[in-house]
Amino acid sequence: MTAPLDAAIARFSPPLPLAVALSGGADSTALLVACAAKWPGQVLAVHVNHGLQAAAADFETHCVNLCQRLGVPLTIERVNAHAQPGQSPEDAARIARYAALDRYVDRFAQSEQRPASMALAQHADDQVETLLIALSRGAGLRGLSAMPAQWARAGVDFYRPLLQVTSADIRQWLADHGERFVEDPSNADTAFLRNRIRAELMPSLRRVFPHYAQTLPRSASHAAQAQSLLAEMALADWAEVADASANAPHIQRLQALSPARQANVLRHWLQHHCHSAASAAQLQELLAQIAACTTRGHQIRLKVGGGFVQRSKDHLAWYNPAV
Repeated sequence: MTAPLDAAIARFSPPLPLAVALSGGADSTALLVACAAKWPGQVLAVHVNHGLQAAAADFETHCVNLCQRLGVPLTIERVNAHAQPGQSPEDAARIARYAALDRYVDRFAQSEQRPASMALAQHADDQVETLLIALSRGAGLRGLSAMPAQWARAGVDFYRPLLQVTSADIRQWLADHGERFVEDPSNADTAFLRNRIRAELMPSLRRVFPHYAQTLPRSASHAAQAQSLLAEMALADWAEVADASANAPHIQRLQALSPARQANVLRHWLQHHCHSAASAAQLQELLAQIAACTTRGHQIRLKVGGGFVQRSKDHLAWYNPAV
């Protein structure tokens, strides 16, 4: 019987050369070993050293030794991932990590070593945790879509080929192949929400829903497909409601849409043209203001995201007083 990880790599067909984001933990170690075996001489590795814990040196040493043994070129990116005031440690580390991956791609922009694609090692349990966090926050379809299996960033295709493989299956694969990895000591720290989910909630899920690792990511995939349809509808509606001179929604054209489509196209406007986002309560109030805007003198001025939405003649306008 084919191991789940082997089956996932067999289905994986990225453009080459492929870079693997290598942390040194179980998941990325397995991903690199499997990819290097499938595409010898076509795989690169990049290790981001966050410098946040004493084990960082152990992770880096493991990555160096592993890549030397596999004959895989390794680049090490060192970052300052300390959280700023009001920022969670997880967010700070993620932002620093993706910035480092962008620098890695840029460094080889004119080189044969520039990767055509990059693989990240998040797996089915990570996807379930992401979905549960989104549910706990009352997220919409975008949040319930969890982590995408494929997307583009900085001109490179990114992939998560292990989203249908459980953590247990990955560790069994490593044991079967005699591969070592470094255990991240922060995984035991239940001060982090993901670790509490992993330690307290996931065991119950396994008992009550034995196939959760297949069914919950499938639900996330359905949500992602529905979100994609909403994005297509938003583009079509934007073409109808946009005031070309102001690059903003025309109020009367918005009012011709159903409230759900108004909300959808307003999210599109805020995200793609204002680089902001509305909370559910803010969006509901904005819809109510738009519905009530039936006279020339009716004013709209509402705090939305990091700025304000207001009426400007016959269309909406966005401004951020801090800019």
